[in-house]
Amino acid sequence: MKSESVPPERSVLLTLQRATHATLQLLAAELVDLDLTASEINALANLADGRGRTVSQLGAAVGTRPTTLTSVLDRLERRGHITRGVRAGDRRSVLVELTDSGRAAAALIGRTLADVESRALAGLPAEAVAGYYAVLDALIEEGA
Repeated sequence: MKSESVPPERSVLLTLQRATHATLQLLAAELVDLDLTASEINALANLADGRGRTVSQLGAAVGTRPTTLTSVLDRLERRGHITRGVRAGDRRSVLVELTDSGRAAAALIGRTLADVESRALAGLPAEAVAGYYAVLDALIEEGA
């Protein structure tokens, strides 16, 4: 596919950005009672499996630098959703873990993400979804 001949309305990257913004608005509306920013929702969603992560690991998972993530973690810690502590065996690494309220929020976020995804993809054939993942994988590889 020649990128120079693609009109903006058919650009994969611009369409991905539009879809991202639409999804963030939808999630903000559905999770309004949590009073969290999109970045906070993303961080909690990535911690939802209950495994603690270092700030570097979480930054890679959420797609941001650890220095940028720090303010998000500060807010989540003030709200009582996470704790930060020293990682066993490595005092230089900070381990981020969910608290009880963080686990509850992360569980709600996970259910909401699954519900939104299910509704959005319900009418699509499996081949279309597989193609979507192939495109995303190619974009991720390009950025790696």
